[in-house]
Amino acid sequence: MILIGPLLVLLALLGAPLFVVIAASAMWGFTQEGIDLQAVVIEFYGMAEMPILLAIPLFTFAGYLLGESGAPRRLVRLTQALLGWMPAGLAIVSLATCAFFTAFTGASGVTIIAIGALLFPALQEAGYPEKFNLGLVTSAGSLGLLFAPSLPLILYGVIAEIPIEDLFLAGILPGFLMLIMLSGYSVWKNRALRVPLSDFSWKEVRAAVRESIWEIPLPVVVLGGIYSGYFAISEAAAVTALYVLIVDVFILREIPLRKLPAIMRESMVLVGGILIILGMSLASTNYMIDAGIPQKLLAWVSAMVSSPLSFLLLLLVFLLLLGAILDIFSAIVLVVPLILPIATQFSIHPVHLGIVFLATMQLGYLTPPVGLNLFIASYRFDRSIVELYVSTLPFFLFLLLSVALIAFWPWLSLVLIS
Repeated sequence: MILIGPLLVLLALLGAPLFVVIAASAMWGFTQEGIDLQAVVIEFYGMAEMPILLAIPLFTFAGYLLGESGAPRRLVRLTQALLGWMPAGLAIVSLATCAFFTAFTGASGVTIIAIGALLFPALQEAGYPEKFNLGLVTSAGSLGLLFAPSLPLILYGVIAEIPIEDLFLAGILPGFLMLIMLSGYSVWKNRALRVPLSDFSWKEVRAAVRESIWEIPLPVVVLGGIYSGYFAISEAAAVTALYVLIVDVFILREIPLRKLPAIMRESMVLVGGILIILGMSLASTNYMIDAGIPQKLLAWVSAMVSSPLSFLLLLLVFLLLLGAILDIFSAIVLVVPLILPIATQFSIHPVHLGIVFLATMQLGYLTPPVGLNLFIASYRFDRSIVELYVSTLPFFLFLLLSVALIAFWPWLSLVLIS
């Protein structure tokens, strides 16, 4: 029995699917407690009682439809018209566009593939050095994870059992802080490199707005509908998916009907992976609660730290290490149930904890050895992983500074929900 734990860790390191490892640990735990293994299946089907989960496949499908349409090109043109005149205008355009797109797709890899193909050549042509361009596009892919209706925000709300509307509001200022930090770095680099700027033109702004007239209402539909009380989260997701489907398939006709099954399949593969991990983790979490593991962990942490400040510092170190070996969705379902009771004991607001958690785990997309964005960008731009490591390092450091400010300045996360 002593070997079961190390064996499960070894299976994970050897590449076994995470849901298999989680399910095995839950079944082993229930067996030890003398509980019927049907409890695992019951917990899995218990997800049917969570209507909020409907938002995950609907928002994901809408995001994938946007990725296959001409929306990325129109979004780049609109932000270029509005921001291209600024120092490092194209770099700021890249950051803003990627953040908006990732918020709707929930998958930074999709952003790198869909928008990177447009932005990387444009940055090259504008005279930015290749190393900077690689780092910018790869890092910007994960920026939208703190903005509504990001999937990690929704999933965290489900796991932590806190209002998702509060998380949507709480992520706004921390998300903009990250954007501003990277934009400031890009401006500084632009001044040093003397990259030529474009002129502001009201004519181009009007043309870009007319071209993007169907995409511009999306944030209003999602956020306005939710906070005005007209839509629940799942209803807003349904409206968004239907709106994007009608616009891209029947009005603009950028996506042929024959392509819809492939887009559905691709988007639901991501959703299916998330839901399987979530279902298995519910069983594993309930076992850990029954076994008193959170209480034991709390006693161990309390012996090491004595204040909220030291707890947050220890949490940041832990999450940075966790982000290097585990993807953000798996980390949410596995770790949040354990750290949430501990954070409560140290008077850390659960919404603030959520933003700190997601902002820190966001860095995992740029951290070896997992670093999903690094591998996707390496494949997309045909560059070595080592080259991507070096290119993203300055952006990683600025994002790390942003995470520290978010963690130790709770006002950023809580002022809009106070």
